[in-house]
Amino acid sequence: MRGCLSRVASPLPIVARTSYVEGNIKGPAVFSTVTNGISRQINGAGAAVSGIFFDPVLRLGVTGLSRAGKTVFITGLVANLLDRGRMPQLRAEAEQRIDTVYLQPQPDDTLPRFAYEDHLAALTGDDPRWPASTRAVSELRLSFRVQPAGFVGALTGPRVLHVDIVDYPGEWLLDLALLDKSYAEWSEATLDRIAKRAEALDFLATARAEDGALALDEPRALALAASFTAYLHSARAKGWSDCTPGRFLLPGDLAGSPVLTFAPLPKPAQTPRGSLWREMERRYDAYKSKVVKPFFRDHFARIDRQIVLVDVLGAIHQGPRALEDLRRTMAEVLSAFRPGRNRWLSGILGGKRVGKILFAATKADHLHHSQHPALTAIMQAMLREAQSRADFAGAETMALSLASLRTTVEESLTRDGSQLDAVRGRLLATGKQAAMYAGELPRDPARLLSPAREGATAWLDADFALMGFAPARSTLKAGEGPPHIRLDRAAEFLIGDRL
Repeated sequence: MRGCLSRVASPLPIVARTSYVEGNIKGPAVFSTVTNGISRQINGAGAAVSGIFFDPVLRLGVTGLSRAGKTVFITGLVANLLDRGRMPQLRAEAEQRIDTVYLQPQPDDTLPRFAYEDHLAALTGDDPRWPASTRAVSELRLSFRVQPAGFVGALTGPRVLHVDIVDYPGEWLLDLALLDKSYAEWSEATLDRIAKRAEALDFLATARAEDGALALDEPRALALAASFTAYLHSARAKGWSDCTPGRFLLPGDLAGSPVLTFAPLPKPAQTPRGSLWREMERRYDAYKSKVVKPFFRDHFARIDRQIVLVDVLGAIHQGPRALEDLRRTMAEVLSAFRPGRNRWLSGILGGKRVGKILFAATKADHLHHSQHPALTAIMQAMLREAQSRADFAGAETMALSLASLRTTVEESLTRDGSQLDAVRGRLLATGKQAAMYAGELPRDPARLLSPAREGATAWLDADFALMGFAPARSTLKAGEGPPHIRLDRAAEFLIGDRL
């Protein structure tokens, strides 16, 4: 299962259906005329007032670690909501109650707009390619004009719902787990976790040679931070999930600042003032207060609904240690969520809770559909603790496997006289067509998760493969979004109750 995101394509220009449906009230002509007149007055007044004060806004957070497919998911979701020919599981669309969906100007003047058009062009051009990954927080507003269901809809007319889709870098998401850890706790846990990793040998040698009790020497501090940053880049390239602090990988305008110039150290017996340890501790605390907490307060804590994208297949391909690393990392990250049912008073008072959380395993198009239930079960088992916490707190949760952009078609292969359910797609490296059988995922998730927890270095009775597929070249019909797997089910769970 080598590198490749289960990415999303989104082709066609925006085609919004504008077939407004008016409800007719049966009865005498006079009564109908009167009620219709009143209804039009109510509609006009209601629309004017609601447009200013009451159009609801739903904030949807899209999170996940690097290479989980956040950018492609948002692009594919938006494209398929604008052109809904492939969204049969979205109930409001199936009932023909969605009059139109359109993109609004960016509502937050302090945040970059999610580059939807650029990403769509990359996925659907003459030579389709995966777009650049997320490097900063971005946002996009999608507005729905919907006819309410039933008798009420005939009286009130269409209403508007704004959905603000917020994209977070996976690297920054990891930092939320630092909020509850002191520098000493983080240092000990980090050094213990990376002790047996080949990528960390150079940094570990540097860190263990330091005496944290000695007076701060800035060149030594810079060398330690540089060595630790080099390890983080190598670890991410090897597929490890726990690459924190995230801003070391995406520093932006903080590059070279003291807040990014620290590293984990063995704690000395004495930590006097002015020592290297005390300064590292101060910078770590500054990182939490000046980088992590503002991100949490200004963006993450304002989310109403959340989707968590997880590259389970990539971790399985890397082996048991990578899968266990992903499980542990996701558990830490998800502990930062504050799930629960929103109430208007708690929203006013700042006690906002995430009402719905969708856990989605990406790259489902790398497997034949017969294996999708097994992929979903593995992810559910891996995130059981986090999901149980959310359920207990009153949030509604769901798990599924999806592909934001379907890059393959299914076919059967014959190997040693047996029929294998496989997929075929365009290889990312060569552009040539190739068929792939990824291996049979176990129906019992414990067959993978137990060896992973026990520290196994390889799968004993199976071998799992993963090819990197490029976006497929395709020509879409008018009103159709790009091909996907279960984006409509994801949309129905996340926003369907508000449409």
